[in-house]
Amino acid sequence: MRLVVRTISELCITVGTVIVLFVTYVLFWTGVKADHVMDDQIRQLEDQWARGSARPSPAAGASATTAPEPAAYRSGKPFAIMYIPRLGFTWNKPVLEGTSTGTLKKGLGHYAHTARLGQRGNFSVAGHRRTYGDPFKDFPRLRRGDAVVLTDGTTWFTYRIDKGPYKTVPTDIEVIDPVPRKSGYTRQGRYLTLTTCEPEWGHSHRLIVWAHLDATQPVEAGKPAALRR
Repeated sequence: MRLVVRTISELCITVGTVIVLFVTYVLFWTGVKADHVMDDQIRQLEDQWARGSARPSPAAGASATTAPEPAAYRSGKPFAIMYIPRLGFTWNKPVLEGTSTGTLKKGLGHYAHTARLGQRGNFSVAGHRRTYGDPFKDFPRLRRGDAVVLTDGTTWFTYRIDKGPYKTVPTDIEVIDPVPRKSGYTRQGRYLTLTTCEPEWGHSHRLIVWAHLDATQPVEAGKPAALRR
């Protein structure tokens, strides 16, 4: 009997140790790896831009259906960097084309069928709330009026949040429509949608924020006001 009890106790300790190690891996190691990967994506972009290979941004009035396809928008490749001062002045993440599992391990992902950065339509981006660097861990802190700033190496784009975080279900794909019905927008514009998971460690719902393009300026003019401390 004592042998059985001891065996069960040892088994429980082993299982507990495995669980602790797994949680440590999920919480810490995947985050460390993801941070390195995201930093590498940003370095790739900055090196590319420094070599002068960034292409001019599309005209402000261009739409996703009329503008030529930029070479930068290749599946799984980074093409922009996002900054959200509300989440910290050191918060910056690469934006890659596509929202596949592999892509979202390397940064934020652009919904490929939505408008491109700065164009008329709805430039829509997804990111993990937890794991793989926790890019949108503090998503619920976002508020109306907050700036979301992006650059593609030639232009700074400053968006201002109008609504959110709004909670919905994963099947509510209308949130990334050109004019999202629940956003409060009533006509075509140049919009930004950010999406992430809710609850923090689950996938049953989504959190959404919507923003409009407030200002643009060439990178040669320096950082936009929203990024100046």
